Amino acid sequence: MEGRDLYKKVLVVDDQYGIRVLLKEVFSKDNLIVFQAANGKQALEIIRLERPDLILLDMKMPGMDGLELLRRLRRLDTKIKVIMMTAYGELDMVDEATKLGAIGHFTKPFDIDELRAAVIQQLVS
Repeated sequence: MEGRDLYKKVLVVDDQYGIRVLLKEVFSKDNLIVFQAANGKQALEIIRLERPDLILLDMKMPGMDGLELLRRLRRLDTKIKVIMMTAYGELDMVDEATKLGAIGHFTKPFDIDELRAAVIQQLVS
């Protein structure tokens, strides 16, 4: 973000610890405030308290999956931007997420630079 301080809030929701840590590290360099949730319940709590500007949301998690979290999120706030992440090429889930207002999706393993660029583009637009 050369010379620009965003101080926007990003929430990373993924049951894989390594992905949460990686994304926190990547976005912290851009002066983004990064929150992490390992599941849908934690994510809803953070969303209520912090009102993130953008959520990176894993589709497949134990308990509440990404689609269910997205449905609940839309009842709370229709404006938060959501980018889905999935390890699966499940087009039906991606289609459903898009109908629920997800602005895009990345398939794991994703290119970290592409993901970073997409997030920053969404936060400045």
